[in-house]
Amino acid sequence: MIRALGMMSGTSLDGVDAAEIETDGITIASFGDSRFRSYSDNEAAVLHGALGRWPGEAGVDEAAGISVACHADLAGEFPDVEVIGYHGQTLAHDPHGRGTHQAGDGVALAHKTGRPVVWDFRSEDVRQGGEGAPLAPFFHWACARWAVGAGLLPAAPVAFLNLGGVGNITWVDPSCDTPEENGACLAFDTGPANAPINDLMRKRLRQSHDSGGRLAARGRTNQSVLQRFLAHPYFERPAPKSLDRDQFVELSAAVEALSDADAAATLVAALAAAVAAGWRWLPSAPSTVLVCGGGRHNESIMSALGAQLPANVRPVEAAGLDGDMLEAQAFAWLAVRVLKGLPCSGPMTTGVAGPVCGGRISHPKRSCA
Repeated sequence: MIRALGMMSGTSLDGVDAAEIETDGITIASFGDSRFRSYSDNEAAVLHGALGRWPGEAGVDEAAGISVACHADLAGEFPDVEVIGYHGQTLAHDPHGRGTHQAGDGVALAHKTGRPVVWDFRSEDVRQGGEGAPLAPFFHWACARWAVGAGLLPAAPVAFLNLGGVGNITWVDPSCDTPEENGACLAFDTGPANAPINDLMRKRLRQSHDSGGRLAARGRTNQSVLQRFLAHPYFERPAPKSLDRDQFVELSAAVEALSDADAAATLVAALAAAVAAGWRWLPSAPSTVLVCGGGRHNESIMSALGAQLPANVRPVEAAGLDGDMLEAQAFAWLAVRVLKGLPCSGPMTTGVAGPVCGGRISHPKRSCA
């Protein structure tokens, strides 16, 4: 077993999650400590300013430097880990065009932390024709297996719904022996999640998010905006499929004329409707949807999901898991898989032709005596 640290900064741009687990890259032996480091206003502004940009473009090097510095700062609080899984900061994602861009240099992070760093998890999947996202599904399979073993879930298909900046859903069958096995996993991005809500709050009210969904709870959904949103061709594309954070910029534009509360309510309704629109792509209807990511703290979102989905919608803590740290834990687990040459993605999670072990491994510089 290897003690690994996973580090994740999502498209919601609130800060860095870090979590350690002990694993052999297949089973989860134990979950360890976790931490969160929020971005300062200046750091967040730089990262926001670089969104949508590619290597060599203005602001990207500064954003990458902030990513490495913030992650190194947080990694210092975990002195006993043997390897670090570093996702970097996604700035742009165009898998069938320019590729995928996660800012941040794993070589620099390895030198700063003095530990091996596994990074650049998505590029090889994209190079081989996959979407490069989502990458947590194989870990969701491991989590389901762990929860079944702990008596917290039945040995039946379950769905994990991650609500970060973009939403993604994973259908898993924990009875399968490996995550790359045919029928073990199906995953795809559902649509925009927290990103447009957080952007609305940041722009109008200078707040990072709609705490508890209280603003949305006071508003009314604009049905015209919602119907135009659901007419987007993305929802007709079969799974697996993935999204860039700003692929639905027209949704944010469509709520500009609405009041703060009505805009928030409409964005919440769009999030839930997008998940419901993707339900038809699941291999079978799971009885339970386990919600992770920041969106599960928004009571308006959880209520809307409960009304839209024909399943029991519960926070992932109901299965003994940490919904704030699941993605960070995923990159700890994936880092160990990369070290062992095991697949991190496959045809039913990213659409790639066959199982892929992506990621690069960087070791710290060793001083000469």
